[in-house]
Amino acid sequence: MPNKLRLGIPKGSLQDATIALFERAGWRIYANGRSYFPSIDDPEIECMLIRAQEMARYVEKGVLDAGLTGIDWVVESALDVKSVTSLTYSKQSRQKVRWVLAVPEDSHFQKAEDLAGKTIATELVEVSKRYFAEKKVPVKVEFSWGATEVKPPTLADAIVEVTETGSSLRANRLRIIDTIMESETHLIANCASYQDAWKKHKIDSIALMLNAAISAQGQVGLMMNAMKRSLPGILDVLPALNSPTVSALSDPEWVALNTILEEGVVREVVPKLKAAGATGIVEYPLNKVVL
Repeated sequence: MPNKLRLGIPKGSLQDATIALFERAGWRIYANGRSYFPSIDDPEIECMLIRAQEMARYVEKGVLDAGLTGIDWVVESALDVKSVTSLTYSKQSRQKVRWVLAVPEDSHFQKAEDLAGKTIATELVEVSKRYFAEKKVPVKVEFSWGATEVKPPTLADAIVEVTETGSSLRANRLRIIDTIMESETHLIANCASYQDAWKKHKIDSIALMLNAAISAQGQVGLMMNAMKRSLPGILDVLPALNSPTVSALSDPEWVALNTILEEGVVREVVPKLKAAGATGIVEYPLNKVVL
């Protein structure tokens, strides 16, 4: 029987971003709207769509060998899984998300201690309970099934909610008074599966390629030619990821340079390179950067 890796893909808000990341990393995942078992163009992987909140449970049980979920849900569950790598991406950005304590903007609450005896609504119940317990603030933490932002002040006095930009909280007239934790996506593995040599190699390979795809985001490659005498001035201009690669050409007086830049600085760098003596400047996209 051929080796198979059972991989959990987060269903919901992270689903599209995760599938897009896998595509940049070299795997095409095809998710049918009605099926929880998307196909993938790798015969060694079987995918299953699982809610991020439940991923750690099924990975710990061994139903899945590995899966992608927020580290917040791993901490919330307190389950024994192996975190293979962090992957900083989310549904809107390449930044970590925050679980924040938020209150109505016109309320008198300024800090967690002001909420003593109050009701807090959240999906992140256990983490929130530990947060208030550490501060010795007695509150009632209630599980929220969704639409948490609309609950204060009628259904709850405050909420603990996840946010990327804070725009949804502001739209619901809520004010952040503290950050409880930051979170990002992690590739997690079943502890026994990660001890299996073949599965460990496959999981580590996935981690490597996903990180390479993330590293390439927002970066581009630049290649150019220059006369050797212009090289010092050109090197002064280049803010390279590492030292630029300099290669000899058939004409001993000329060299070729190859480097990686943040896409946002290219418009400023290229005119400076031209002025420093670079010619034949070509910008090209990057799919993966293996660090």
